[in-house]
Amino acid sequence: MATLEPLNNLFQFHQNALNLRAFRQQLLASNIANADTPGYKARDIDFAAALRDVSAGHKVSVSLRATNERHLDTSMRDDPAAVLYRSAQQPSIDGNTVDLDVERNRFAENAMHYDANLTFLNSQLKLMLAALQG
Repeated sequence: MATLEPLNNLFQFHQNALNLRAFRQQLLASNIANADTPGYKARDIDFAAALRDVSAGHKVSVSLRATNERHLDTSMRDDPAAVLYRSAQQPSIDGNTVDLDVERNRFAENAMHYDANLTFLNSQLKLMLAALQG
């Protein structure tokens, strides 16, 4: 089945990219939802680095230390990328680092890239179907 390898790699790449885009969308939505939460730190991922890591087969492991028995169990957490904290562009008195304009722009940009990935994948599938049908 060596002839299917390039095809599998193509689909695996797009699956990885779509999974990372969906994960990033959740983070950005969380940032927007917590724009007024005192002390909330805006989170994001380095998409290019995460895609390289996932494509190379590196798995992200998140290990958080529980200091209280009432803390949530983080051993079940399986994030597709390392979550980073964004520095505040305009410091706020309450310690919140969310800038709604930045978050909305990144949310819209990420959504556009997600849709572009789906469109490209859809066109590849249509092209393959047309080739198979002759």
